[in-house]
Amino acid sequence: MKRDLVYSGKAKDIYSTENDDLIVSVYKDQATMLNGARKETISGKAVLNNQISSLIFEKLNAAGIATHFVEKLSETEQLNKKVDIVPLEVVLRNVTAGSFSKRFGVEEGLALEMPIVEFYYKNDDLDDPFINDEHVTFLKIATDEDIAYIKAETRRINELLKDWFDQIGLRLIDFKLEFGKDKNGKIILADEFSPDNCRLWDAEGRHMDKDVFRRELGSLIDVYKEVLEKLQELK
Repeated sequence: MKRDLVYSGKAKDIYSTENDDLIVSVYKDQATMLNGARKETISGKAVLNNQISSLIFEKLNAAGIATHFVEKLSETEQLNKKVDIVPLEVVLRNVTAGSFSKRFGVEEGLALEMPIVEFYYKNDDLDDPFINDEHVTFLKIATDEDIAYIKAETRRINELLKDWFDQIGLRLIDFKLEFGKDKNGKIILADEFSPDNCRLWDAEGRHMDKDVFRRELGSLIDVYKEVLEKLQELK
């Protein structure tokens, strides 16, 4: 399969294929925070993120969620549908934590009566600022119809994920999604789903996600391995 590098990101490299509608995503052994200001190579992270994300996307596909995932090619590679990424980071919060708690001066761990969906403008030069629906429309990132669909799909994905993680004794605190438009202009879920872009706590409140790296709480690899092993138990 002929490949050319088309994009190099913080967590993945993207390669073209001989099929214009497909790309290969190659996961990296790199952990970053503060929009890449702190970087660290963590051996084995790429394999774990690819395995976890592939497993989650397979389940989402089976549940009727339209995603870019086609198949896992190797330990670190995925075959994905090519999409034009909508420059929005879509965050759903079930429980107060992280920047949400800092922004509003509330303690971490408060269950929200209703999940909150937030938008961030996907722009590294601007440090991915927090924006609202009107900003999205002003910037011509998405139409009102697109916004409504993305919010509804994010909430639908949340209900599936909450149930799956609950089955394995993990609490889904929050997560970030990215969407893209396929060749037919349909909005589908893209990027990845792993402990890199969500918060998971166990029954004792132990962090089972990238906060282990951010807050220097222990071995990221050990935690990600535990998450993978639990997910592999799902029916």
